[in-house]
Amino acid sequence: MASLPISNAQSESQPPIATPAFRNFISRLNASVRQGFSHRRPWLELLDRSSFSRPDSITEAASRIRKNFAYFRVNYVSLLALSLAFSLLSHPFSLLVLLSLLAAWLFLYLFRPSDQPVVIGGRTFSDREVMGILVVSTIVVVFLTSVGSLLISALLVGLAVVCAHGAFRMPEDLFLDEQEPISSGFLSFIGGAASSAAAAAAPAVATRV
Repeated sequence: MASLPISNAQSESQPPIATPAFRNFISRLNASVRQGFSHRRPWLELLDRSSFSRPDSITEAASRIRKNFAYFRVNYVSLLALSLAFSLLSHPFSLLVLLSLLAAWLFLYLFRPSDQPVVIGGRTFSDREVMGILVVSTIVVVFLTSVGSLLISALLVGLAVVCAHGAFRMPEDLFLDEQEPISSGFLSFIGGAASSAAAAAAPAVATRV
């Protein structure tokens, strides 16, 4: 019989999902996502038919894509997320595998209390062994199964939609004057969420290094 994880008899540690580190992680991630979505542009503006025209050259198309990425980046991230969600929901097994892998990383390594070892079949696994197993499992799932190709296909479809919109959507002078600096980048929204999540997880990870 296996238990994942178990604590020592005298330990009164909380389960991983109830630890302050995990609650802080969820709180930071939620705040970052809310802040990011507060900067999204109106969807009617994104789909304004009067603002679409065919670019005259590849250079103009690339310029439009760059400017529209800077302005609609949160909307574009949402479209990519929808593409991923649709693909995963249409393949429940792949979704289950990814959720299981994510849960394993969160509860068996990142937010597992240090006094609760992972025990399988009576054998106690060290933190390095647990991390090694998780890394190998991630590589197998992403690169050696259909899950990886599913994710890549969904991202490519989402990127194709985003690039097509960006190339045909005319950047208007009005919103170009109001937009945030282009240097802020298409992935600043994701970067903010990732940095907040990393900051919340850092203390738990540091204790295992």
